[in-house]
Amino acid sequence: MTRILVGEVASLWRYPVKSMLGEQLDEVDVVSKGILGDRAYALWDRETERIASAKNPKKWAKLLEFKAEFVSSPTSPTSMPAVKFVLPDGSTTTSDNIDINTTLSQAMGRNVQLLTSAPDAPSLDQYWPDIEGALNREVITQLFMPSGTFFDSCPIHAITTTTLAQLKNIYPEGAFEPCRFRPNILIEPKDLEAAFIEDGWVSRKMLIGDEVSLSIDTSCPRCVVTTIAQLDLPTDLNILRTTTKHNKTIAGIRTSVLQQGVIRCGDQIWLE
Repeated sequence: MTRILVGEVASLWRYPVKSMLGEQLDEVDVVSKGILGDRAYALWDRETERIASAKNPKKWAKLLEFKAEFVSSPTSPTSMPAVKFVLPDGSTTTSDNIDINTTLSQAMGRNVQLLTSAPDAPSLDQYWPDIEGALNREVITQLFMPSGTFFDSCPIHAITTTTLAQLKNIYPEGAFEPCRFRPNILIEPKDLEAAFIEDGWVSRKMLIGDEVSLSIDTSCPRCVVTTIAQLDLPTDLNILRTTTKHNKTIAGIRTSVLQQGVIRCGDQIWLE
């Protein structure tokens, strides 16, 4: 089958705790269920018995003020190292602290529990802002996640630099930074003028470096998380309005693993 060189890996991210800011890395290990250590932990809302997610910012926007990173690199999918948390006030704690649930509950202002494994049927609340052209408007729906995982859908998310650049061209006042879109893989295409190029990659196989291959399962519809204040970025609903108006809410692709291995920044990316 013909292979087409489409670009290279510009940067890589791993998010140890769902909805918290994660780690930018030079290389990642890809295992059968995604990037090793990605979404290994999550917070459980004891009141609603659902996973805490910034997809419902009315309750959980503060999650994006936390940062989570492993105290040591994960080496096995079956045993994750402890996580270090940097709390919104700048203090730190770790997941193996005996008082971790109390500490996180106080910092969040809600009764939460740190989960190290996902329920059989996890779900979360998703808020849909009032945006013309969106599937839902000004409503909260329940999103059912893949069984036994903390992923919203497919395990690895990728987006191109040119898609972010095109959105920026349309709405120059907006900060279309990768962290708003939370990709695992940021791709720099060979064609630097090709906007939304990854839309045409769906249903194909992506080969990265010498080892990894991914199935490109779906395009990636965006949500309210792209609009929430984080790091030094302001709240900006026009980020999502622009994506909805100009590309039907789509920006990026969702993939699953066909062949495991290591991905490094600078690796070439091929389509098959």
